Order: sequence, then C-alpha cells, then structure tokens
Amino acid sequence: MSLEPSPKPRVGVPYRTRTEELTGERGKYDKYLEAVRRAGGDPVEISLALSADELKNLARTLDAVVLPGSPADIEPSRYHAARHPKSADADPDRERTDFALLDHAFAERKPVLAICFGIQSLNVFLGGSLVQDIPSELLTRIQHPWTGAHQGAPEPFHVTHIEPGSRLSKLSGAAEVRVNSSHHQSILEPGRSLRVTSRAPDLVIEAVEWTGDSNWVTGVQWHPERMAETDSLAQALFRELVVASRKMPVHS
Repeated sequence: MSLEPSPKPRVGVPYRTRTEELTGERGKYDKYLEAVRRAGGDPVEISLALSADELKNLARTLDAVVLPGSPADIEPSRYHAARHPKSADADPDRERTDFALLDHAFAERKPVLAICFGIQSLNVFLGGSLVQDIPSELLTRIQHPWTGAHQGAPEPFHVTHIEPGSRLSKLSGAAEVRVNSSHHQSILEPGRSLRVTSRAPDLVIEAVEWTGDSNWVTGVQWHPERMAETDSLAQALFRELVVASRKMPVHS
C-alpha cells in the first residue's frame, strides 16, 4: 500500500519510557512533539510495545528520528560494564526501540537528533561506553543532574564549549553556549565515527556528530526541547533536522 506524500516530513519520536506510555504521562514527552511541529515537521508517536515487524514497517514511513530523554539508564552489559550502584533501572522496550530505529536510520541514511538518554543510546549503539554516575565518578563542581526537580528546584544551566568547524559551531555561531542540564550519565568512550563537538568545562561530553558518511546525525546531552521557544540553537537543531529530512525520497 502506498502512502500519500506528507506535506511535512514525518519525524518519529519514541515514548520516553514504557511506564509513561502506559500511564499516559505526557508532560515531558509532548515537548519533543511540539518542538518538531514548531520546526515544520510532522511528529509521529512511536509506541514502545511494537513488535519487531511493526517497528520496521513504521520506520520505513519516517523521514527522520528524534530520540528523547528518559529517566532510565542503558543496561551496562550493552557496553561490557558492570552495573554501578547508582545506575538507574534499564527500560528494555525503549532500548529495543531505539536500536531498531537507529539501525534503520543508518541503513537508509535518515537524519537523527539524539537528546540526553538519546545521545547515550546512540553512543552505545555505535559501540561506545558511558560514565554511569557523574557525581560519584568524576571530580566536578558543575551540576549536571537536576537534583531536587520534584521539589521545585530550578533546572541547572552551565556553559559548554563548541568545537570550531562542527555542525554545532555553524548552527550557534559561537565558541560556547549556555545549556540546561539534567543527566547523571554521559559518554565515556565515543562510539564508532562519532566526533565530539562540545564539552563542558569539566570535560564532560555534551555533543557528538556522526562522521561515517554525509548523513545528518547529531547528539546533544542537554534538552533543546525545553529551550525551543526562546533559544536560537535549540530551534536550529530541530529546524536543521527537518531540513535534512526533506531530502529523503517519497515513501512507497
């Protein structure tokens, strides 16, 4: 069956967690969908309960993928590490969905924007590893986790340095930018063909981009979806994803 060409690129966004999908908790998830809409894309919700075949069939209809954040952590055995005591529980359905979407996106050269948990998922998919708990493993004064978020504590922000000549450098037009921060894990060893394009002052990796071919694949450790109303770089990230996805052929 053929699909009518969409006037807007279809951008797949998996649910953050299976639990949130089942309970209907959408507050944080909807921010990703709205950021895609604001950038000119057509966000497509992706259930974490799809079978392998259902996921493959849906992936074929997509022009691009956004991998959102999540309160879960990647299962450490995926990157050959023992579990750290402060590593959060994994979400097997989210990992299975992310990896299937990434497998399709790389095979078909479809653009990907990977955010927070998403950048970690992208990195592990490409053979990289993770710092499992920044506060206990790294000596840093920068607040990366959003501690006290449930008690109304303000979201932390910090600067991050941008590599010259990188995609982020072109999008931001700056040597450093101020970003929000809500993560206790980060990239340790970058995965295959990932270039580190941004680091915080404590050297925590804040962004990567794919160099294996010309496909637009970008990962950021911060949350541009929560900054997309006012921040120019956040807007540019979603906009450029949509621009790149418009280059995809019509589905058939």
